[in-house]
Amino acid sequence: MGPGQVEGTKVDDGPGPAGPLSGVLVVDLSRALAGPHATMMLGDLGARVVKVEAPGRGDDTRGWGPPFVEPDGGGERESTYFLSANRNKESIALDLKDDADRAVLLELIDRADVLVENFRTGVLERLGLGLDTLLERNPRLVALSITGFGHDGPEGGRAGYDQIAQGEAGLMSLTGSGPDDPQRMGTPIADLLAGMYGAYGVLAALHERQRTGVGQIVRTSLLSAAVGVHAFQGTRWTVAGEVGRAQGNHHPSISPYGLFRCADGAVQIAVGSEPLWARLGDAFGIDTALEGFATNAERVARREETIALVEKVFAAWEAEPLLAKLAEAGVPAGKVRTLDEVYAWDQTASQGLLLDVEHATLGRLTLPGPPLRFFAADGVERTPDGHRAPPTLDQHGATVRAWVGEES
Repeated sequence: MGPGQVEGTKVDDGPGPAGPLSGVLVVDLSRALAGPHATMMLGDLGARVVKVEAPGRGDDTRGWGPPFVEPDGGGERESTYFLSANRNKESIALDLKDDADRAVLLELIDRADVLVENFRTGVLERLGLGLDTLLERNPRLVALSITGFGHDGPEGGRAGYDQIAQGEAGLMSLTGSGPDDPQRMGTPIADLLAGMYGAYGVLAALHERQRTGVGQIVRTSLLSAAVGVHAFQGTRWTVAGEVGRAQGNHHPSISPYGLFRCADGAVQIAVGSEPLWARLGDAFGIDTALEGFATNAERVARREETIALVEKVFAAWEAEPLLAKLAEAGVPAGKVRTLDEVYAWDQTASQGLLLDVEHATLGRLTLPGPPLRFFAADGVERTPDGHRAPPTLDQHGATVRAWVGEES
């Protein structure tokens, strides 16, 4: 294996995983990340996902790089960005403005259980493919529509890009070293969350269809998804009237909880209760009953002093023995790993988070794996396997066209 390659745990180049959604057909009209992430989640669970791409160029993310990977001996390169969001899918290239290609698409939609799209508001309607029209053709269809800021409202037509949504939805104001240092998260979290919420909505709609026999339209947006994870920061404002601000690597409501310097680096600890505070004190000789530090509320009010108190003790320790001591004391702690360290970690591999697949042109690839595992009541694992590599552009076009023709 070359630089950057890691060893996965599953190898299969068959038709895709068998799982809870086996037999469900998903037509994926989405591109970039939010929609493709949703459909990848459905594909991981066994759904058949047919990805419809623009002829010649395909999904926008096929061009998002570097890094790109080229086949041995040359050939069409693939972006690692595209590879991250499109496993367990078939690709067909269709021009939605071409009558013959539209006919193929409509045949697919007539057979589909799920349709996913993330066009700007009004685009599908102008193509004669509005979701209400498609549900008239196929009343059992569950249609997921993902937009940037919602399909309606005063700014419903705005284009949605992750970093813009992170800023508009308040996440950047909560992330960074301080209030004057807003930072985007290191992954496109608004896109990913919109995909997750979208897949969650699709599963709920499929479940309801079992009872009613009819589908429906599920809508979410990058804005909705980002606001949906405000958690305590949201109620901090709506209930308590406090506006949360970025404050670096320390929790706004719990102390000590965050990143603490030690002799050769830093460790993270989470002292989420008074018994844990007592354990920390017993292990490192901290007077936890000291006036002004006895309760979490007092420590939060004196956060900087609490941080200094803990770091004064940790200064005598190197990270590895410090982590061992914290584990012995029963204080939750951990290190900050780089991504290469995460994928080399045996715990990561043990959870099925590395996936080996056989790509049509690139050969064997290792991808980050699905985050879900399934077990029978007797403890036997039933997690779907046999995953597919992300497709090359139009890789399955002939197969899908033939299948549609046979079924017409």
